[in-house]
Amino acid sequence: MKITILCVGKLKEKFYKDAVAEYAKRLLAYCSLQIIEVADEGHEDLAVEKEGRRILEKLPEKAYVVALCIDGKEKDSLELARWMGGRMNQGDSHLVFIIGGSYGLSPEVLEKAQERLSFSKLTFPHALMRVILTEQIYRSFRILKGEPYHK
Repeated sequence: MKITILCVGKLKEKFYKDAVAEYAKRLLAYCSLQIIEVADEGHEDLAVEKEGRRILEKLPEKAYVVALCIDGKEKDSLELARWMGGRMNQGDSHLVFIIGGSYGLSPEVLEKAQERLSFSKLTFPHALMRVILTEQIYRSFRILKGEPYHK
């Protein structure tokens, strides 16, 4: 299984970088993880459109695309693990999770996504969302393999 996290912006704070690196290291036992960062726009005017074009340029072909957005479907950790297992059983060998910028995702990016996923109705900083996503992907693999993981 290959997993790509396609996100707007770079991680700046060391503690976020360290957390993502730790989960990426743990995920080596379960999948191939790639993180692709596209530049964010500092100005609100046309930010969603410009970031959207950058995301679409980097979007791998023949991948199952999931947009993270507040109006997406919420899943608990067990549901997410079962969903990932289901995607694998249906032959999806490449999952792409998209984390948008401060102003959200463009309609064109949302249109490309086969699913929309929400981790909460709360708003999280993009860097923290990357940590949460990598941790939940790792947790999902542990659940699917029947391996222990703290609750």
